[in-house]
Amino acid sequence: MGVVTPGFTGRARGANPRLPPGQYLAEEFPVLTAGPTPRVSTERWEFSVVTESGERRSWSWPELMALPSEKITVDIHCVTQWSKLDTRWRGVPVDSLVGDLDTAADYVMAHSYGGYTTNLPLADLLGGQAWIAYEYGGKPLTPEHGGPARLLVPHLYFWKSAKWVRELRLTTKDDPGFWEASGYHDYGDPWREQRYQGD
Repeated sequence: MGVVTPGFTGRARGANPRLPPGQYLAEEFPVLTAGPTPRVSTERWEFSVVTESGERRSWSWPELMALPSEKITVDIHCVTQWSKLDTRWRGVPVDSLVGDLDTAADYVMAHSYGGYTTNLPLADLLGGQAWIAYEYGGKPLTPEHGGPARLLVPHLYFWKSAKWVRELRLTTKDDPGFWEASGYHDYGDPWREQRYQGD
């Protein structure tokens, strides 16, 4: 008699290998928010990186637009089980914003206009893995999808890609953000189905 693992069903025959477990393909780009959508004009938008020692670097919208940007095509995966493949973005690599800072931090708390927060390991924002994105599909990012700019961390569940991002605060301690404090996983790897604490 073979070994049976209760609850394991495997991947359905013919399933898309680019879909993490438990995900389905979305044709549209669903809009999900934890509160009202902030409306932040580019005239008053500002983005900052703050180290654990309090060193702050800030960019206005024109200053961010003057930085080298990249076009990115990535798959994105929401914890609510939808996935969208080959999404097209433009943004500034996080590497160019924090890469030369003097820091001993291992973690980051992303802060958004509107009060949303999410925690991430700093290593997951470096090495070409994350961007401050301001275009989607060749057009300016709309407020519903986090415009004028959002964090884009496509290898993690999409709640880690904080909409309306205004600050990355580098820390030596991994404190939970908004959803993490409500029971969502601290890391959020879609390929390991890390949806909730304990997954």
